[in-house]
Amino acid sequence: MADIGGDLLPHCTISTKVGYFPGQNGAEHSLHPARLLGALEQTNRDLGRAPDLVLLHNPEGSVQDDPDRARNALARACAALVDARAKGLCGSWGVASWDPRRLVRLLDGTEPKPSVLMIRSGLLVGSNILDAGESLAAHWGLGSDKLWGMSPFGGSTREAVWDRIDPRVFLREGGGELSRAQAAFRVAYCLPQVGTLAVGTDDVAHLRELIDALPSEIDQQAVRQYRGLLRDRLRGQPA
Repeated sequence: MADIGGDLLPHCTISTKVGYFPGQNGAEHSLHPARLLGALEQTNRDLGRAPDLVLLHNPEGSVQDDPDRARNALARACAALVDARAKGLCGSWGVASWDPRRLVRLLDGTEPKPSVLMIRSGLLVGSNILDAGESLAAHWGLGSDKLWGMSPFGGSTREAVWDRIDPRVFLREGGGELSRAQAAFRVAYCLPQVGTLAVGTDDVAHLRELIDALPSEIDQQAVRQYRGLLRDRLRGQPA
């Protein structure tokens, strides 16, 4: 980014993640404060500026052992990002969690509170993940404007599931002229309620199509019914 568009970076809002590092067997996860700060310092050198937001990437990947040790590791990692912000290494910090269920069980109210929470969103996210993400946000006092969604297509718009379901049923008036991918993107803002949705693409036309879907209105009753069906299905599963 700095090499190709360095002159544009001051005009952009930049967010990044930290938590995965090169290891002997590929990428390894770590919440060690020194590694987190070192990675942020490198990011600042690479970009030539501080990122506006840094997200602690999937902290649940390193909090699977003893609950007390895990709670302490998470608190120390969050404190390291508080320190990074104080040092000017980032504008703000948050947490990105693929599976927030593990984190909810560790929180006791003493850990530093992030300003942003990123969680999975969309029609392919299970009820337990949706509920855990909302519980995590409530614990930290984060409104929907501070929630970011990710992976709204479950990996790709080319997944076979999008040929079998039609997300336009969740939009008023059937979504008008929107494609299934556009409708899935728009609905992901409501499962759960998020203010920002992160997608990856190298196709400008694809990005433009997604942006064009934003004005479409959601059928909130259909979304509520869907959440109810998801919970009913979860309750019907064996423990």
